[in-house]
Amino acid sequence: MRSLLMSLGLLVLLASQSVNSAPLTFADYAQLPEKSMMRVSPSGTKLAYRMASEDRDLLIVMDLTTGEMIRAADIAAVNPDHVYFIDEDRVVLMASNNTRMFGYHGRHDVSAAFSFNLETGDLHQLLTAGKGIHSGQTSVGSVVGISPDGRYAYMPAWDDKNNYSLFKADLSKRRSPKRHKKGTNDTIDFFVDDNGEMLARERFNNRANLHRLEAWIDDEWVEIFREETDIRHVGFTGITPDQKSIVMIRQDGAHGRWAYYTLSLADGSESGPYFSKEDRDIEHVLTDINRVVYGVQYSGFKPSYEFFDKKLNARMRGIQAALPGYALAINDYSPDWANIVIHMSGEDNSGQYLRYRGGKLDSLGMARPKITHEHVNLVKVDAYDARDGLNIPTLLTMPKGVEAKKLPTIMLPHGGPESYDKIGFHWLAQYFSSQGYLVIQPQFRGSEGFGPEHLFKGRGEWGRKMNDDLTDAVTEFAKRGLVDPERVCIVGSSYGGYAALAAVAFTPDVYKCAVSINGLADIERMMKQEKRDYGRHHWVVSYWDRVISNKSLDEDHLEKISPINFVKDIKAPVLLVHGEHDLVVPYYQSDNMFDEMEDEDKQVTFIELDEGDHDMSNPKNRAIALEAIDKFVKQHL
Repeated sequence: MRSLLMSLGLLVLLASQSVNSAPLTFADYAQLPEKSMMRVSPSGTKLAYRMASEDRDLLIVMDLTTGEMIRAADIAAVNPDHVYFIDEDRVVLMASNNTRMFGYHGRHDVSAAFSFNLETGDLHQLLTAGKGIHSGQTSVGSVVGISPDGRYAYMPAWDDKNNYSLFKADLSKRRSPKRHKKGTNDTIDFFVDDNGEMLARERFNNRANLHRLEAWIDDEWVEIFREETDIRHVGFTGITPDQKSIVMIRQDGAHGRWAYYTLSLADGSESGPYFSKEDRDIEHVLTDINRVVYGVQYSGFKPSYEFFDKKLNARMRGIQAALPGYALAINDYSPDWANIVIHMSGEDNSGQYLRYRGGKLDSLGMARPKITHEHVNLVKVDAYDARDGLNIPTLLTMPKGVEAKKLPTIMLPHGGPESYDKIGFHWLAQYFSSQGYLVIQPQFRGSEGFGPEHLFKGRGEWGRKMNDDLTDAVTEFAKRGLVDPERVCIVGSSYGGYAALAAVAFTPDVYKCAVSINGLADIERMMKQEKRDYGRHHWVVSYWDRVISNKSLDEDHLEKISPINFVKDIKAPVLLVHGEHDLVVPYYQSDNMFDEMEDEDKQVTFIELDEGDHDMSNPKNRAIALEAIDKFVKQHL
C-alpha cells in the first residue's frame, strides 16, 4: 500500500499542475467528456477509449507499454455508448441511435453492435435485418457471450418467424449470422457457458403474467423458476463461476433490500442471500464478457464493492482508503483482475481515469481536461428530516469563494423518479455553483438507493409528498442559514422537470422561477399515450400504475397531479426546454404547457432544441440550453 500512496501523490500533483486559468464557457460545461469508456485489453497492455470534441469523435487504441497509438477510427456515425475488448486484436462497440426506420412511422431508438479489427481497421455491424432476422426490430446490439475460439458473438434477436432466438455473429467477417438456438415469442434472454453451450433461457409472457426460467437439460427445456406476476420482480443477471447456477437479484425477505441469490440449473433450488447489506442495495453485478459474476456494486452516493475473492476485497478497500474523499467507480478490468481501470471524481476532480496494476495507480487521463481542480466546486453529503420525519439524504454543491450564508439557490431534483444522484461531476450543478449559487439535490422519497422503505414511500406521491420533500429542503437549509428563501429557483429534467412545474403550480410562493427540461406537464395524457403504445395490460402500464398512483390509477387522480391543469395558480416565470426528438417524454408535453401558460398570460419562455433527444446528448444543444437557463435564472433571482 506504501507504493500505492506514493504513486497517488505524484498522480494528484500532476493533475493539479495542469491548471487552465482561462474562464470556462457554456460550451465547456455542456461538452460531453473528452475521454470516456476506457477499457483495458485482456493482457493489460492496450487501452481503448472514446475521444470526443466539437469536431471529431474517435475510438483511440493505445499501447500502454510504449505509449504509442495503435489505431484510431472515426466513430461519429456509430455513436457508441459502450466499448469492450474481445481479445487483443478486436473491440466491440455497442451503440444506440435515434433514427427513422424504413417502412415504419416516426423515429426510434435503434441499438446495434459493431466489431472493430485493430490490425485491419475494419468496422462492421454484427447483426443486421434480413436473412433470418426480422426487419422491424429496434434492438440488435445485445451480446450474451463469445464462442471459445473467439470467432463468434452470441446475440439474441427476433427471427423471421417472430421468435426471440439466439444467433451466432461472425466477429471477423461480414457474414450472415447463423441461428444458434431457437427461442419463443416470449423469450427475453439467453445464458450460455464458456463453450457456447446453452445453459438457460428467460421468458416473460405479459398476457399470461408469467415469468419463467428454463434450463437446457438433456436436450430439452426444463422449467426451474416460475412466478405469476405482471411485473418482473427477479432479475437474472449472470452465471456463477462454476457455471452450475444462475445469479438472480431480488429483494431480501429479512431487510427488503435488493440482494444476490443463486438458482441451481440442475434442480431450481435457491441459495442465498449473498452480499446482503442492511443499509445498501445491490446496484448491479460485475461480470465478464460471458456474464460470469465476480462481485457486486452497492448503491450509495459513492460506489462500494464486494467480491467473492477476498484478495479483491482487500485491494479495493486499499484503493478507497488511499483516496477517501473521492468517488471511485470500477470502469473495466482484465480477466485476471491484475489490471483495473477506475474512474475517479468528486472533491476537486471533474473526472480522471486511473489504472491499478502491481500495487500502483497510474493516471490514464482526465475525462474533462478543460475543467481543472480550480473549477470544481465541492459536493457535500447532507441530510434533513421531511415534515413527516422521513430522513432525506441530500447532496449540496457549495460555491467557492463565497460565504456559505443566505445563498441564492438552485433546487435540482433528479429524473426517474426511481433513480438517485451520485457524487461526481454534474454539469448543471457545477455550472451554477461556479456562478455563486448553492445547488441542492434532495433524494426525495421515491428515490432508489436508500432502501425499500424510502423507495416505496414515493408510490402515489407525485406532486404531493415527493414535492413536499423539496419544499422542506428549502425550509430546512434556510433555517440553517445556507439558503436565501427569497432567491430560490427550481430546475429539473425529465421527472425533475415535472417536479419543477408541480412546484410552481402546487406551491406557488416557494420558488421565484422554474425550469423544466424535457419534463412532463400532463400525467393524464402521458398514461393515455402509454396505454395506446403498449396496451392496457402491459407491464409498463402496471409499473406506472404503482409508481404514480400506488395501484389506484384513475383519471381524477391524474388530473389533480398534472401541472397543466393548474396553470392559473402559477405565479413564477417558467422556462420550458424540450428536444424535438425526445422519445421518452414527447415534445408536446412542453408545447401544450407553453400554450396553456400563454393563454393565461403567464410568464413563460419555450426553447425548442432541434434534433434534441431526452438526455440532451448533443453538446451544442446542451450549450444552447445552459445559456438560456443561465440568462433566465439570473433575470429572476
